Amino acid sequence: MIKAILVFNNQGKPRLVKFFTRYSEDDQQTIIKEVYHMVSKRDDTVCNFLEGPSRLGEGEHRLIYRHYATLYFIFCVDASESELGILDLIQVFVETLDRCFENVCELDLIFHVDKVHNILQEICMGGMVLETNITEVVTHIEAQGKVEKSESSPTMSIKSTVSSAPNRAISAVKNIQNSSIKLPTPSKIRSLNVKLS
Repeated sequence: MIKAILVFNNQGKPRLVKFFTRYSEDDQQTIIKEVYHMVSKRDDTVCNFLEGPSRLGEGEHRLIYRHYATLYFIFCVDASESELGILDLIQVFVETLDRCFENVCELDLIFHVDKVHNILQEICMGGMVLETNITEVVTHIEAQGKVEKSESSPTMSIKSTVSSAPNRAISAVKNIQNSSIKLPTPSKIRSLNVKLS
């Protein structure tokens, strides 16, 4: 199981922190500092797997990381996860970010934190891997973006939903095809004068 996903810059500033296991705030801060110090001291030519800090909990824990330009992508996992599988998952995450942001950089992680978390949730949720197909993840993120744009004006979307509700309700009842049900006309429903505040 994935315990945490951490992204740091070269100076140790966290740019993305996602814990899938419950830790106190103090423990989280300590884990973040320990993990950064463990990973940042390593040379780029050494293995990308190392033993995790004891604060991650009982049992054997590993840190699996990749260093891209100014960012460290670190996955804290337990012994049940495959190191090479997680290394590939990091690559999938970074490539997905790259496609969504067209050449991702540290500033994208800072200014688009919601989108980054959405991408991460498409790939991994609750410490379990959901999707590794980059195209699928990008398709879902683009669909979310379209929904967000269409809902950019909340009052307009509520008004349009309410105004189209009578027609949808009538057509749903008509689909039942029960002749004993007397349906009101849409004009009578609209005349009820429902006001939105």
